[in-house]
Amino acid sequence: MLLGPSGCGKTTLLKMVNRLIDPTDGQILVDGSDIRGINAPDLRRGIGYVIQQTGLFPHMRVEENIAVVPKLLGWKKAAISDRVDELLDLIGLPHQDYRKRYPAQLSGGEQQRVGLARALAVHPSMMLMDEPFGALDAITRNRLQSELLGVHQVLGQTILFVTHDIDEAVRLADVIVVMRSGEIVQHGAPLDIVTHPADDFVSDLVGGGDALRRLGLIEVDSVMQPVAGDEVPDGQSVTPETDLRQVLDLLLRTGTSSVPVVNGGGGMVGTVDMDTLWEVASSHAERAGLQ
Repeated sequence: MLLGPSGCGKTTLLKMVNRLIDPTDGQILVDGSDIRGINAPDLRRGIGYVIQQTGLFPHMRVEENIAVVPKLLGWKKAAISDRVDELLDLIGLPHQDYRKRYPAQLSGGEQQRVGLARALAVHPSMMLMDEPFGALDAITRNRLQSELLGVHQVLGQTILFVTHDIDEAVRLADVIVVMRSGEIVQHGAPLDIVTHPADDFVSDLVGGGDALRRLGLIEVDSVMQPVAGDEVPDGQSVTPETDLRQVLDLLLRTGTSSVPVVNGGGGMVGTVDMDTLWEVASSHAERAGLQ
C-alpha cells in the first residue's frame, strides 16, 4: 500500500511502474527487469491497472470490456469466453446474469468489480490499483475490500495499491509505504507502522494512538488462552484468525466477558476475554510511547 496525503506522489509513483510516466532517474524493476528496457505497450499488457473511475467502455457489454486485452493478444474466442465466465464468478458477479449488461446497468460497486476482472484478464504478474474504492460508500467499499482479499488469496499477484485511507491500508496491506512530498518516510508491516511510527507526521497520519486500529492488526491466536478438547458452548465464537477489533465488537454486542475460539473443524481451542484485549491495547500503546 502506498499511503499518504493528496499530492505526495503516490499516483505518480504508480504510473512510473507501467511507464505512463517515465522515470527521470533510478531504476524500477518488474520481475527483475528494468522497465526502461521493455517496450511500454508490452509492459502494460503484463500489468493489470485499476483506477477509481473504472474506465469501462460505456458502449461495450461487460463481456466485451473484460475481453479487450485478450482480443488484442489474439486469444481464441473460446478461451476468452471461458476466462470471462471464470473472472465474473470469481468477483461475485454470476456470469449468466452479468455478461450481457452494459456499464450503465451496473451499480458503482459492480462496475468496480468488472474493472478488476478486466485488469485480471490476461493473468498479469502484478496489479496497480489507484484508489479504486475511494468513490464508493462505506458498505460497498468494505465489501469490495473483502472481495479483493479473496481474489488475492486465490491468485496471489503482487498488488501495488494507492490509498490515503489508513483503515484501508492496514486492512489490506502486507507492507505499507508512507509517502510525504515525493519521498518515502517509512515502510513496514501495518502493525510496525501503527505502533512504531517514524516521526510525528507518520503518527498523525496512521493514528498511532488509536487503540481500536491496533486491535484490528492483531489476531486471536497470538493472545488467546488455550483450552484443548472442550466442547464449544452455545452462542457466538471466533476463529484463531479473527482480529481483536472484531472480538471487541462481539463482546460489546453480546455483553459477555469472554468468547470461545474454535478451529476449522468446529473444536474449541481457546478463549479470549476483555481483560486480554485491554492488556494488549495498553502494552502496544506503551511500547509506542503513547502513554
